[in-house]
Amino acid sequence: MSYIFSLFLGIIQGLTEFLPISSSGHLQILNNIFNFLNESEDNFLLTITLHFATCLSTIIIFKKKIKNIIFNSMKTKINDAHTFVFFIIISMIPAIIVGLYLDHIIKLLFSGNFILIGVMLIFNSIILLIADFCEEGKKKLNTIRAFLIGVSQAVGIIPGISRSGITISTSILLGIKRNEASTFSFLMVIPLIIGSLIKSIIDQETFNFNVDFSILIVGFFGAFFTGIIACKWMLHIVENFNLKYFSIYCLIVGTIVLSFG
Repeated sequence: MSYIFSLFLGIIQGLTEFLPISSSGHLQILNNIFNFLNESEDNFLLTITLHFATCLSTIIIFKKKIKNIIFNSMKTKINDAHTFVFFIIISMIPAIIVGLYLDHIIKLLFSGNFILIGVMLIFNSIILLIADFCEEGKKKLNTIRAFLIGVSQAVGIIPGISRSGITISTSILLGIKRNEASTFSFLMVIPLIIGSLIKSIIDQETFNFNVDFSILIVGFFGAFFTGIIACKWMLHIVENFNLKYFSIYCLIVGTIVLSFG
């Protein structure tokens, strides 16, 4: 593992985690070129570090919103914060079920199947394009809509489908305002990322503490700062009806992947 390798993966993770182009799909494509994804403990620690970095960047961007939710949810009187937390919990259910009971299928999906990745990138492109041409919605989140957005988040596990892209697109198609759609999409994934990281650490039997932690720090800051930029950019993209440009990008990449698949 080198500093350049760590920084490169950090930048890729930071960009693709928030932009609607599928982080898992791009990592699979890059791995086919550079063959960097393996089961080594060094790469496991790097993966944990990069995901924590992007999670932290999300918390930084929405720190005021998160602070208000935590503060108001501690009040005994039922308010909007309690309702929002309830919707977050509802949205997590499909992904938790998939993560706990369909783990073997998930591993098969991440086996470098280029045909699957190409098809899913094109599907992602279509969803983004449809959502971008939808008019601004006026509906509010409710239990059913939160659950449906959660289902789309579970579908977003498939390489080639962007989690942020499909959850925001689903929210828009359900008639939710664009800024609320993007905010809910980014906040709903924070507890899932934290839970996934904890589960991964518990499942890991051994750790290599002889790894050069300075390399992990380089990757962390690469993902963290890139993640902040990408998250702000994505919020601007959604509000200004610019998802179509990423739709075109996914269509081109998906077509290229299929041609080599």
